[in-house]
Amino acid sequence: MKTIMAFGDSLTWGTNPVQGGRHAYEDRWPTVLATSLGDGVRIIPEGLGGRTTAFDDLTAAFDRNGARTLPMLLASHSPLDLVIIMLGTNDLKAHISPTIHGAVAGMTRLIQIIRTFPYSWDMAAPKVMVVAPPHLCNRASGEGPQSGRIISEAAKLAPAYRDLAAAQGCAFFDAATVAHPSDTDGVHLDAANTRAIGAALADPVRRLLG
Repeated sequence: MKTIMAFGDSLTWGTNPVQGGRHAYEDRWPTVLATSLGDGVRIIPEGLGGRTTAFDDLTAAFDRNGARTLPMLLASHSPLDLVIIMLGTNDLKAHISPTIHGAVAGMTRLIQIIRTFPYSWDMAAPKVMVVAPPHLCNRASGEGPQSGRIISEAAKLAPAYRDLAAAQGCAFFDAATVAHPSDTDGVHLDAANTRAIGAALADPVRRLLG
């Protein structure tokens, strides 16, 4: 049995921008990925709305700092064969880190945590796949994306993450090649686009797991 942890934010949790609330279980991308991979692989979905790579957001009632929570999750879910990280969208909020430099530094730190964590009983460190989130878009009202995010900065994440993954020896996937946000809020995905990420990840994940 191969075990994968999907570590992300509301795009992984499954926020539904059109109807509100959360997408149905079968429409969330980790579920679609698990179904596509079939028997012998299980996916642990660890999505949290508002999660950043490595930054505090004290406007929330819970801890959104990915770098602080990741070690606990590695301990509770090990052994893992692969960790898929899709984060950075919340780093770009106006009150957190509106340029991509914060997200790239935070993603670097997450990779370091996975590589250096003191796994028990000689468990091997899992492989890492960095996923650049879908781009942002303007809302139907003509306003920019929710929370003051800047569309042009979001578009820079994929090439920056691709370079980081290459330098760190990680796998990389650009979710913007298959999914686009809803113009309801300019950030979150409808069911079809959420499912598209899980379906598109199946082949690269299958190759990565061997």
